[in-house]
Amino acid sequence: QVQLVESGGGLVQPGGSLRLSCAASGNAFRVYAMGWYRQAPGKQREQVAGIGSSGNTDYAESVKGRFTISRDNAKNTVSLQMKSLKPEDTAVYYCNAEIQRLGSLLNTYWGQGTQVTVSS
Repeated sequence: QVQLVESGGGLVQPGGSLRLSCAASGNAFRVYAMGWYRQAPGKQREQVAGIGSSGNTDYAESVKGRFTISRDNAKNTVSLQMKSLKPEDTAVYYCNAEIQRLGSLLNTYWGQGTQVTVSS
C-alpha cells in the first residue's frame, strides 16, 4: 500500500507565506510526476503546480511567480512554497503523484487534503 501524507496547511493573512509538504510512503514503489491541486468551495479541483521526475515544473497562471514546487526524489517528497498569498488562494490543497508499485501498473495517488485559508 502506498500513501501520500500532507502537512503544512493553516490560516495566514493576505500577503503571507505557507509551505506545504507531502511524503509518499509504502513498500517497493517508484514515484514519477508529482503535483499539487486545490479545490475551493463550489469550484472544481484545479492543478496548481506539477513537477516531473527530472525536475521540470509547470504552474497555473494564477500562481506563477508566487508559488514554487520542489521535490526530493531520495525522500519521495514534494513541497509547495506559497508566498504573497491572496484570499482567492483559500482552498483544500491536495498532493498528487503518479506511482508505480513493483509488479503493478502506474496509478494516480492522492493525499487526504490540507486546508489553506487566507484571511485577515
